[in-house]
Amino acid sequence: MTTFAKKSDIRISGPGIVAVVGAGLIGCSWAIVFARAGWQVIVQDINLATLKGAPDVLATQLKILEQHNLCADPQIILARITYKSDLNETVSEVDYVQECGPEILQVKQDLFSELDAMTSQKTILASSTSGFMASQFSAHLTGRNRVLVAHPVNPPHLVPVVEISPSEWTDPHVTKATAAIMASIDQTPVTLQKEIPGFILNRLQGAMLNEALRLAQGGFATVDDIDKTVRDGLGLRWSFMGPFETIDLNAPGGLADYAKRYGQMYQNMAQEQSQPPNWDEEAMAPLHHARRVELTMDRVARRQYWRDRQLAALAAHKQKQRL
Repeated sequence: MTTFAKKSDIRISGPGIVAVVGAGLIGCSWAIVFARAGWQVIVQDINLATLKGAPDVLATQLKILEQHNLCADPQIILARITYKSDLNETVSEVDYVQECGPEILQVKQDLFSELDAMTSQKTILASSTSGFMASQFSAHLTGRNRVLVAHPVNPPHLVPVVEISPSEWTDPHVTKATAAIMASIDQTPVTLQKEIPGFILNRLQGAMLNEALRLAQGGFATVDDIDKTVRDGLGLRWSFMGPFETIDLNAPGGLADYAKRYGQMYQNMAQEQSQPPNWDEEAMAPLHHARRVELTMDRVARRQYWRDRQLAALAAHKQKQRL
């Protein structure tokens, strides 16, 4: 019989030691987030080529941050980060683990079994998963009370929202401690009140993606024009306020007035939007081709760095607006 721990004794005050398990793009970005906030960071990956390439990725991203005054001294930040391939050696003495492994459920279940066995019962175990609920990969663990999801937006060192999604058996102290950690490292914690696949961000993003597919596949607009509508329309407002505040400000009488004016229109559209779009390979091929006309595959990596520079500039601008 498995005996489950019932309560976690979590006491993290100030910067601690974090293990980032997985040295891909998300893992490297998390390393910057924690190290920039003064934490000692151990980046782990069993893929030695990925682990070897991580310092260059970090140095490039930190240079972008420095150019926009979003970090003071990249060398000090880099000095806080070490690299290891052995998982047990990495996590045995840390305060917090941020898992960034593959989005394969069995892999996560196996990995968290190892993390649970290798770490102290005081160590928080958080997953960066984009869609799996904590209950799906922690139900079998002795220390399941200290496991939860801390899902970032890519890349977390430039986009601060982190969705904190506990399972029904996650200790509330762990949830609160994780939210406090995220706030202390300049992220924006959003805590889910109950589990749901995809959390909040991907469900909102998924609604827009599904409608974008319906519009493109239905021949109503080109891929590029749909992107323009968000980039030069909705996205400008959404960069500093959310959907409820948007509609609250878009009618003289606030949100209730907006609902009276436009609610029937949205309800009618929702009926048309109830059929899921086609995500299979054949249906997506024309849309992929349309994007390749705009951006050939050999330019994608360069465009990703362009995106990060744009995000850094936006982050710097928003930071100034708060002063």
